[in-house]
Amino acid sequence: GKKRIIAETGAGQHGVASATVAARFGFPCVVYMGATDVARQSPNVFRMKLLGAEVRPVTAGHGTLKDAMNEALRDWVTNVEDTYYLIGTAAGP
Repeated sequence: GKKRIIAETGAGQHGVASATVAARFGFPCVVYMGATDVARQSPNVFRMKLLGAEVRPVTAGHGTLKDAMNEALRDWVTNVEDTYYLIGTAAGP
């Protein structure tokens, strides 16, 4: 089964929730977050790190949620065999 969790987050709530689930089950967790949002949401970034998640600030593009989602998708398609992507954003065509 899949033993790694990734997620994207803007304000940080979904990142905290994903980090909590990963910590509960002992899975590594990577949360992608736009660099702009990382600077604005430092309390939630602190919580994610406290729970053991790796927070990856995304500087590509404008460093926003859209860019964080793009990076998370790139990670997921590269590691699809062992990674579960907890999508936290309503997205579609």
